[in-house]
This record gives sequence, C-alpha cells and structure tokens, in this order.
Amino acid sequence: MGFSDHWSWLVALSCLLVGEVQCDCTEDKMQIEGGHYTLTKQLETSSMLIYHCPEGYYPYPSLTRLCQRNGSWKEPPRRYPTQRCRVVECPDPNVLEYGEVFPPQENYFVNNETAYECYSGYTMRGSPKRVCLPNGKWSGSTPICSRDSGATCADPGVPAGAARTGKIFGFKDKVKYRCNGNLILVGSSERVCLENGQWTGKEPACYYKHTYDTSLEVSEEFGSAIKTSLTTLEPIDDIQGGRKIRISKNGTLNIYIAVDISESIQEKHFQDARDAIIKLISKISSFSVNPNYEIIFFSSEKYEVVNILDFFDKKAELNTTITKLENFEVGDRNTGTDLDLAFRTFLEKMALIKRRVGKEGFMEHRHVIITFTDGAYNMGGSPEPTLRRIKNMVYMNHNGEQDNPSREEYLDIYIFAIGAELFDDDLLPLTAGTGGQHYFRMKDIQNLQETFDAIIDEEEVKGLCGLHKEYETESKRKRYPWMAFITIQNEGSLQTCIGSLVNTQFVLTAAHCFKFGDLPENVKVEIDDGQGRVKIVKTFKIHPNYNISAKVKEGVNEFYDYDVALIQLEKDVRISSDVRPICIPCTQETSDALKLVGESTCKQQEQVLLKNHLEKLSFLTKKANSVEEKDVHAKLGENRDECIRHALQAPGITTNDAKVAVTDNFLCTGGKTPFRDHITCKGDSGGAVFKNYEQRTVQVALVSWGTKDLCKLGGDSDETSRDFHINLFRVVPFLKSILGNDNQNDYAPLQFLQN
Repeated sequence: MGFSDHWSWLVALSCLLVGEVQCDCTEDKMQIEGGHYTLTKQLETSSMLIYHCPEGYYPYPSLTRLCQRNGSWKEPPRRYPTQRCRVVECPDPNVLEYGEVFPPQENYFVNNETAYECYSGYTMRGSPKRVCLPNGKWSGSTPICSRDSGATCADPGVPAGAARTGKIFGFKDKVKYRCNGNLILVGSSERVCLENGQWTGKEPACYYKHTYDTSLEVSEEFGSAIKTSLTTLEPIDDIQGGRKIRISKNGTLNIYIAVDISESIQEKHFQDARDAIIKLISKISSFSVNPNYEIIFFSSEKYEVVNILDFFDKKAELNTTITKLENFEVGDRNTGTDLDLAFRTFLEKMALIKRRVGKEGFMEHRHVIITFTDGAYNMGGSPEPTLRRIKNMVYMNHNGEQDNPSREEYLDIYIFAIGAELFDDDLLPLTAGTGGQHYFRMKDIQNLQETFDAIIDEEEVKGLCGLHKEYETESKRKRYPWMAFITIQNEGSLQTCIGSLVNTQFVLTAAHCFKFGDLPENVKVEIDDGQGRVKIVKTFKIHPNYNISAKVKEGVNEFYDYDVALIQLEKDVRISSDVRPICIPCTQETSDALKLVGESTCKQQEQVLLKNHLEKLSFLTKKANSVEEKDVHAKLGENRDECIRHALQAPGITTNDAKVAVTDNFLCTGGKTPFRDHITCKGDSGGAVFKNYEQRTVQVALVSWGTKDLCKLGGDSDETSRDFHINLFRVVPFLKSILGNDNQNDYAPLQFLQN
C-alpha cells in the first residue's frame, strides 16, 4: 500500500470519527480507461461524478458516483473490474421463431451486421438485414417469419432480447413479453388482438442501461402524438400566440410540464429541457387550438412558472410565459427530489378545473403531462398512488381501480428520462396513453429543441393525411374527412362515382368514371369545406395506359387495367377536422402515419398494410343520402389465384385465362370463404379501399369493377361474386408524376419515397 492509499484511508477514517464534519472526496482511483469524467460540484459533498465515453461506448461498471458526507464515493471504486469504456452491445437477436440468424454469436456489438432467413413455408416480414447501432438498438424493424393461418391478427414477432408467451393470434387472444437477463422492457408487456386485426399497445423493445432514444425517434413518436392531439380539437377563433389564450368550447387541451432541477440533474440538462419547452410551446402557439399550460420546476420544492388557472381567467399571455421560462434560474438546488410533488400539483389543478367547468365540461378536456426527470426521488414516496387518482379523475372511474378504455385517449403521460443514471423501474409505470411510445431514454437532450421545432409545423399539420375520428360521430364527414362525391353529366348521360381527397387540390377516383368527350365543366365534385359544397374542376388526368378496349380480341370486352384518374380542382379546399386528405402509398406522409422510423421504403409500407394473405380492408358505399362503411378481405399470395378465377364468370369475358382480365395491378375481394365479404354497388366506383392504422387511414386501392350486381339483394357477396380494385402500390409512377410534381407553383407536392 503506497503513501497516497494510506493518506486516503486516514482521511476517510477521520471523517467517520468526527461525525458532523463534512469531508471532501478525492479523485484517487476515479479515472476511466478510454474516457473522462466531470464533477457537478467539484469534490464537495453531494457532488456527482459522471463518466463520459465516445459514441459507441458506455461507462462500465458504474455510470456515476456520488460524494458522501464522510468523504467516500458511492459507488466505491473497484479493483476488478476496472472502470473503463465498454463497447455498446445490442440485445440478442437469436429469438427469431421459424428462422435463423446469421452469423450466430454469443454477443453482438456496434456495427455488427445480421441477416435473417425463414424456414421453408414461412414468409419474412420486417428487416432481412440489421445493424447494431451506437445507441444500443438494431436498425430497421423486427424480423418475423410467419405463414398465413387465417388468424385475425398477424404474428407480432419477438423483439431482440425478449421472450414471448402466446402463439394464437385470434380475436381477443393475448401475447405477453418479458426481457431476458438484465434488459429493461419498454413498450407493452401484454398485447391483445382486436377485431380490426390490430394489436393493442406498443410493440415492446428490450433496452440495456446504455440504450437510448435518438432525436429522430422522439420526433417521429412524440411529435406524431402531439400533432394528433392538436388536430382533434376545434377552435372557437383564430387567436394566435402572443395574445390572450382562449379556451375552446368544443374541446380543451391542458398541457402540464414538470422539469426536475434536483442535484442529480446536470445544469446543462436543465437548460436544454427549458429551451426545448420554450420551443415546444412556441410552435404549438401557431396552431388554431391553443392549449392551457401548467409549468413547474421541482426538487424537494416546486417553483411554478405559470398557473394553468390563469389561462382560464384569461390572465395568461404566451409571450409572458416564455419570458418567465427564459429568465428562470436554478440557483441553489435542494438535494432532495419529490417527484410525487409534481404529480400532486397536476392532480390539484385538474380537480380545480373540474370544479370550475363541471363534470360534463370536464369530460371534453384532454390532458397531456410531460415530465423531465431521472426518477431518483428520495422524498415524498412513489408517485404511483397519485397517478391512479389522476387516471380515475380523467377516466371517470367509479371503482377506483380499473382503467376506462373509452377515455384513455383523454390522458397522455410522457416521461423524458434525462440524467447520467436513470431509474427506469420507477419511471416506466408512470406513463399513460394510447398509441405510440410514451417513455424516452435521452442520453443527450441538447438536440431536443431542434426536434420539437421540427415536429410541430403548422403547414405540415394542415396537410397531415389520414386523420379521422375513430368513434361514431353525427357527421360522416368527421369519420371520413377525405370523402368526395363526383357527378359527370354530358349530353344526357349521368355517371356518379366516389373519390378521395389526396391533397388540397386533387381527388383520386377511377378512370372509367369518364367517357370520351367529357370536359372539366361536365364534372362536379362535392366536398363541403365551408366554402361551398360544389367545387369547380380545373382538369382531370387519366392514367395513360388505361384503355377499356385493349383486350377485346383476347376475349375481354371491357378491360379495366390502370383504372385510375386524378381530378384537379380550381382552388384549394380548406383543411379542417371535417376535411382532410387520406394517406396514399409510397409517400413520406404515409411513412409518418405508419410510424416507420428512419429512411423507409415503399416495400416496407406494403408489408405493413398488406401483410397477410387475407387482409381485412374497408370501402364506402353510398345509399340515397347515407354513407356506410363495408368490410372486405383482399386475397393475397396463395389465395389470389382462387379468387381471380371467378372473373371468368363476369359478363363480356370469354377468355379461359383469368389473368388476361385481372392483371397483377388488381386486388381481389368477395366470396363467402373464409369470411363473407360485402360487395360494391353501382356508384361506388373510384371510392377508396382503405385500412385504418391506429388513428390514421391509408388508401391501398380504389374500387374498379366486379362480376355481379348483388346490391338489390342486400350487398353481401355470394360464393362466386368478386370485386377487383386497382392496387395503388402498382400505379405509383402515375400518382408521383402529378402529385409529386415540384416543377409547378399551383399546389404543394407530396413527398414520394425514393425507393
């Protein structure tokens, strides 16, 4: 033992004997191989030593150490293993069912590449190749080997590092997940198969302590959710930021923000969180709906920046709120952390709001709680009992225990885990809400301000595709905000069709709705956007390959391949919650709606939307003055040939080869096996064949033609009746040539994917 070791031992011993005297810690044996460390308060008591490593590495075995009153560190330095920067590891991918992972390894580290192959008879979904990223996650999406079983839901797969129980995927069946070893489960530990073929909850992932979420991931997950919240409400006026905030009579959004400023949070993390909040509320202020805010900073005490009740009293101004945030200084921070204090504050404000507006009024209030903390609370106890009271109040529960699914969308709780060391087990149970991710592990939030700036954009939200009301409403327009009715009248002939709004100027429909000699002035498009129901048509474009007489000599009197057209309106429609475009394939807008992370492809979208060999879809049918939604099942893969062969029974078809009349550009629906489909009716042509994905609608096809007219018999298919719909994934070049044209100034082009 050297002199320095003797001296350090004597110093520590003297501190313990004296008792009341506080001793500084020493830097002896604090070094880290391959990295460096910083101190929050030099070597004084309660100072935190934080280790830092280059990208692709993480501190091991300790992330931090805390200087105690007796001059010793917690955690104490160890001789073995020595403190060093260790290469980031990704969760074990060898959990793939019905397939193999190459190369098979015991551990997988940064930049390791893997390939996935399915056993014979199984089809690959997800990413066939993946790379271990510096943040401890695999690139791409979970690979899944499955085969068509006719189940309601598709195989949800097994994420890397996880284990799953449950192999039956019918309606109401459950799957459960857990993470192997010392991994943390983020997402849903249990998921239930719904009747619409979707799984409840969020796909789980297994994180190491060194795993973190990137700014891009936060942008796509949190940003999409916030935009959805902001666009589901209707304002009573157009008052913008900088003036007095008004609350909406038709729905109110209350946002509660809490930032941990205890000593375990670095000064830089606090400043970055504050700057991000300023950016977030500044961007939200550009929306026509202005939320009410409660913003606090907390440690063992709370510091209220703005009181949400001031918004109700019309005393709060956004500029003043931002100024208060900019001027807030941490000062001397308390060592204690009372996370429950933040949640109790929000609960008290909710109770006061409920008392003011009454129970019926409070039912229309949506609440979003955003908390920045590391979870290291040492005062006040667990926030979970307070969280249960918040849920009971918002969910309108009477039993005090169970969540109310019908009101879950009225409460979202997001946790941004910041700090050098995170207490995931304490924080994960505090999240709440439907849809996407609500827990984010942030290694560095300096880019969060730019992230919030990017995710909230007024113009982007105006054109946000596929948003609709999931529940039944009095107005069909709210449920199908992209719906358009088309009438073409020329020299006594009358043709009625349905179309779908795909951007502010274009309506997508079928080419066969138009006859030779039809002109734009013969076409009427009905979209009630508050600026007049009937829209003036500027022009219409029919797919250049559409030729109804192309195969008369081959035994097909009417050939409907490439049966697609776009109608351009004279003026933009006014976008609102009642009028909004549908999502169409192979656009960045649709990738955002499907929450595809990173640089997505058209094939990825198709794998998500048409993943099963029996895919449940919907279309609209118009009866008199009413519109009804009908269900069908697209027969894909090995089911397709049996489906399309019934095209030979259609009038005007004499060929013996069904593929002459039904090319690969069509989806086939109808029949009674294994489900009885609905059948399209006269006037349904051009309508969207769509799939609802969470709270977004994506059009995958449009109604083209069918073999039988069964509408007078109720509109249900018989054993051999079939409908054929143009698969939009097969006509993307045509759509892109017009909707993606950026060499004009008449309308904002859609952003089509490169691949």
